[in-house]
Amino acid sequence: MHVVHTPQHRGHDPQQFIVRGRFQRSNEQPERADRLLAAARAEGLVAMEPADFGPGPRAAIHTPNYLRFLQTAWARWQALPNASDEVLPNVHPFPGQPASYPDSLVGQAGWHLGDMACSVGQHTWQAAVWSAHCATQAAQLLLDGERAAYALCRPPGHHAYADRANGFTYLNNAAIAAQHLRQRHARVAVLDVDVHHGNGTQGIFWRRRDVFTVSLHGDPHFCTPFFTGHAHEHGEAEGEGFNLNLPLARGTGDADYLRTLDVALEQTARFAPGALVVALGLDAHERDPYQALALSTPGFAAIGRAVAQLQLPTVLVQEGGYLSDDLGANLRSFLRGFGAGA
Repeated sequence: MHVVHTPQHRGHDPQQFIVRGRFQRSNEQPERADRLLAAARAEGLVAMEPADFGPGPRAAIHTPNYLRFLQTAWARWQALPNASDEVLPNVHPFPGQPASYPDSLVGQAGWHLGDMACSVGQHTWQAAVWSAHCATQAAQLLLDGERAAYALCRPPGHHAYADRANGFTYLNNAAIAAQHLRQRHARVAVLDVDVHHGNGTQGIFWRRRDVFTVSLHGDPHFCTPFFTGHAHEHGEAEGEGFNLNLPLARGTGDADYLRTLDVALEQTARFAPGALVVALGLDAHERDPYQALALSTPGFAAIGRAVAQLQLPTVLVQEGGYLSDDLGANLRSFLRGFGAGA
C-alpha cells in the first residue's frame, strides 16, 4: 500500500486556537504528520507525493466564493490596519435569518470560517490544496487498480462544508476522494471513525443518494461540533436515508465501539458501494488529548480488520489524532489490522 504525503503541509502551523475563551496554539501541529509518516513507513507502506490535479477536484465539492476566499484571505487581511498574523472571524451570520454575502473581508471571514479553530495563515491555502491532492491521488490509485491507499492529509478535512471551514479543516479531503471515485463507481460510501462527527461531509452529501455517509463519534450532547451528529439526522430529499450517525457515550471503550461499528459496516454493505472512503481519525484513543472516547491501541487493529472485511477498494484519509506517545502506534495498529483483514 502507498502512503500519499507531501511536505507542503509544513507551512501551516496555526497559532491561534481559542479554548474556553483562552488563546493557545492549535492541537493541529505539523509534528502530527511527521509521526504518522514514520509509523506508516514502519508498517511497510511506500511513500509517494501526489500529482497536482488542478482545481477540478476541489471545485467539484466547494463553492467558488469559498475557494476564492481561502486563496486570497491572508494577503487581503495583511492589508487591513492593525491586522493579526492569521485570519480569524469575530462575527457570523445568524442561522435562519436573511443574509447576503458580504463585500467586507471581515464579514467574509465570518461567513466562511465557522469557528475559531480554523485560522488562515500565510501558507494555509497551499497546505490545504496539497492535502486535497493527497486525497485525490489516493483515490486515483484505486481507479488505477490498487486495492487500498492511505492519504496522509494535513490539514484534515471532515469538518469542512462546501462553503465553510470548521474545526481545523478547510477542504474536505474525504468528500473530494469520494467524488473522484464517482468517476467509476455509481455508489461510494464514507465511513468516519474520527472521535468528532464528520459534519462537513454530512453537509456536503446531505441531499445525495449516491454517497452513503456514516459517522461513529462522541455524542454531540458533550462533544464538538455539538450542533450535528445526532441519530435523527438521516439526510433530506433524495438523500433521505443515506446518512447514518452513531453517537457514542463519553468513555466508550473497545467492546461497545466495535459493536456499534458492526452496525455501521452492516449498513454500508447493504448500500453496496463500489468503493469506500474511511475518514481515519485516531483521536478516539484513551490517551488522545481530547479523551472523549477510550479506545485502546489494539482496538484500532480490530477496527481496521473489520473495515477491510468489507472487501472494498478503500481510501484511508487521515483526519484527527493529536500529539501523544501513542499516535504512531495507533496508526500502525490500524494498518496492521486492515492488512490482516483484507
